[in-house]
Amino acid sequence: MSILHFFSILFLLGGLFFFITATAGLLRFPGFFTRLHATGKGDTLAVSLSLIGLAFYEGFTLSSLKILFIAVFMFLAQPTATHAISRAAIKSGLKPWMKKDEMT
Repeated sequence: MSILHFFSILFLLGGLFFFITATAGLLRFPGFFTRLHATGKGDTLAVSLSLIGLAFYEGFTLSSLKILFIAVFMFLAQPTATHAISRAAIKSGLKPWMKKDEMT
């Protein structure tokens, strides 16, 4: 196995780990904003790691360069989309989740 394939597997497993933890956060956290935070952070890192792993698997070709451009775009676009969704939720009147003893 070449070193590129080793790094490919390493990055893909890292992406899989962050996809799983983001999904666990989506299922585990109580409120909309906490769930959005978990999926926004986790999916951004997971997609970036997975695409970098695919670029390593492809080798140093034009296709891997295109994959890296997609990774950079996703790294910039996903947090922006998460921010837009949370801002729209706040403007529509959705209140953040709070513990019952913290409500005043």
